[in-house]
Amino acid sequence: MTFSKLVQYFEKLEGTSSRLILIDILAELFKETTTDEIAQVSYLLQGRIAPFYEPLEIGMSEKLVAAAVARAYSLEREQVLKEYGKVGDLGKVAQKLLSLRKQGSKRQKSESELDSRIRGNDEGMTVNEVFETLRRIAQTTGEGTVEKKVSALAGLLGKVDGVGAKHLVRIPLGVSRLGIGDPTILDAFAKLKLGDKSKRKLLEGAYNKVSDLGLIGETLWKEGLKGVEKLDVTVGRPIRSELCERITDPKTILKKYGGEAHTQYKYDGFRVQIHYRHDGNQVRLFSRNLEETTPMFPDIVEAVKKQIKANSVILDSEALAFNPESEEFLPFQETTKRRRKYNIEEMQRKFPLKAFVFDIMYLNGKSLMDMPLKERINNLEKVISGEEVLIPQPGEMVKDPERLQQLFDDAISRGLEGVVTKRPDSKYEAGRRNFNWIKLKRHSSGELKDTIDCVILGYIFGRGKRAAFGAGALLVGVYDDKKDEFVTVSKIGTGLTDEEWREIHKRADKIKVDHKPARVNSILTPSVWIAPEIVIEVLADEITKSPVHTAGASTSSASGQKTPGYALRFPRLVKFRGADKQAEDATTVKELIEMYKQQFKK
Repeated sequence: MTFSKLVQYFEKLEGTSSRLILIDILAELFKETTTDEIAQVSYLLQGRIAPFYEPLEIGMSEKLVAAAVARAYSLEREQVLKEYGKVGDLGKVAQKLLSLRKQGSKRQKSESELDSRIRGNDEGMTVNEVFETLRRIAQTTGEGTVEKKVSALAGLLGKVDGVGAKHLVRIPLGVSRLGIGDPTILDAFAKLKLGDKSKRKLLEGAYNKVSDLGLIGETLWKEGLKGVEKLDVTVGRPIRSELCERITDPKTILKKYGGEAHTQYKYDGFRVQIHYRHDGNQVRLFSRNLEETTPMFPDIVEAVKKQIKANSVILDSEALAFNPESEEFLPFQETTKRRRKYNIEEMQRKFPLKAFVFDIMYLNGKSLMDMPLKERINNLEKVISGEEVLIPQPGEMVKDPERLQQLFDDAISRGLEGVVTKRPDSKYEAGRRNFNWIKLKRHSSGELKDTIDCVILGYIFGRGKRAAFGAGALLVGVYDDKKDEFVTVSKIGTGLTDEEWREIHKRADKIKVDHKPARVNSILTPSVWIAPEIVIEVLADEITKSPVHTAGASTSSASGQKTPGYALRFPRLVKFRGADKQAEDATTVKELIEMYKQQFKK
C-alpha cells in the first residue's frame, strides 16, 4: 500500500463524526491492507511506530518538527512557528506552507523545473518505507542526533503531498486527531475478518493480555481467530489492568459476594505493573496506560532484584511516595513528581517510593490469571521477601459488614482513599471493569463525596475577566465502555485558578478539532471541540437526572420515549490527572448510575 493511499483513509477518518462510519472506513482500509502491512497500519492509526509499551519514541519536539518543515520547504523555522501560533496544528501548517510554496514555484518555473523537494509525489513511497524511516529516526542516537532527525523527517516531507505532510507531521508529535479508540479498531478487525463487529469480544480477551493491536492484527491476518485465541501473557509485555466498580455500602458489597469479600487498602498512587525475569536479572515496569516506566523508578527496579524469589513473575502494585523522616505517605500530587525523565536521582532521594503489591498474574513460566484470587494471594506472599520497598498486601477475608466498615475507617484515618473488596474466587480479568473488584471510598449519606474522573470534551469561550484566558467553562463527560463513546455529564466553571484556566486553554488548543469527534455523543455544542484525551478529577454535590446531558440517556425502540441522562450538580475541578489515566480509564456510565443509586442510601 502506498502512503498516499493510507492518508486518503486518514482524511476520511478525520472528517467523520460518526463512530459507525469510522468502523466502516477502517474495515475498507483493512481490506486493502496485506499481512505484512497490518501491524504497521495499526500502529500508525494510533499515532505510533510501535505498541504503547515499547519505549520507542521519535523524540522530536514542536520546534524540531517545525525545523524539519522549514527545511523541507526552504523556509525559516520562525516562519513555521509563527504560522503554528495562529493555526495551532503543525500538520495543517505543513499542508498550507507546501501549498503556498508550490504556488510560488509555479509562478517562477514550469512544472518540470519544480524543486524535487516540493514536488509532493509519493506515489511510489510505500507505508513500509515511511514507517521504517520513522523508526530509524526514533532509533537515532549519538553525536549529531538532532541534525540527523530533522534531516530525515525533512527528507520524508519532501516526498509527500499536502495531505501526506499534514498526517506525517502529527505522528512525531503524538497528535493523530483521527478520533479512534482501540475498541473501534478491534470492531473493524471483527467486521472484516469475523463477519460482524459484535464479535469484537472474541479478540478483546487476547488484546487485554498482550496489549498490542499490531500483534492482534498480524496474527488474525496470518492464523485467523484460532491463532489470536492462542496468544497469552508474556513477561516483558504488559497486561491491561483490571479495574474496579463502585458501591458505597459494606452490606451491599458482602451481599453481592455471597457473604464474604477479600479486602485490601486502596492507595492513592500510580499503578506499577512489575515484570521480572531472573535469567539476565531483567526488570520492566509499566503504567496503567501501558507506558514503560522502568527508567523512572530505579528504587523499585533494585527492590525487585533483591526481594523477588522467583524465576519469572508479573505483579500488580500501587506505588506511593514516602517521607522517611515522618514515616508518612505523601499525597497523590507529590507522588506524581516521581514520573519524570530528568533529575531522577534527586527526586528519588526526595520522594522514595513504596510499592504495595496486591496481585500476581504470572509465575515461573505460567499464567495465573485463571486461578482464583485466594490462590493467587497465597502465591504472592511466597515470592516477595521482606518489606523494604515492595510490600505484599495479602489483605483480609471479611464476612461482617461492621468489620468491613472498620477497615474502611482505618484506611481513611491513615490518609488513604478507602478499601478495595474482591470476589474471593474471581479470576484476574485483564482490561475489565466489573463487580469482581469494588472500591469503597469516602462518602456521606445524601451527598456525593466520592470524586469522578471526567474527560474534557470542549470548552466555552470566557466572558469578562475570563475572556483573557480563552476558556471560561469546560464541557466534560464520562466513558460509555459498552458503546466506546464519551457522553456529557456537566459543564464546569469553578475550581480552577487563573493560571489553570490559561493552562487548560493552552493544552486544549493543541488537540482541538473543527467538528464534534466521532466518539463523542453530545446534545450541547461548546465553542471549541477537543479530542477526548485530558482527564480531570471532579467533585460535585450530587448526581441528578438531566435532559440535556447524554450520560445514561436512551430512547425506547418500541415507544420512542426518551429517558433523560445524568448530570453533576455544582461540579468543581479537584485536580488534573497525570499520564496514569487514559480517557478510556475515566468513570464509566455504569459507575455513574450506581453512584446515583447509592448517594442517598443511609
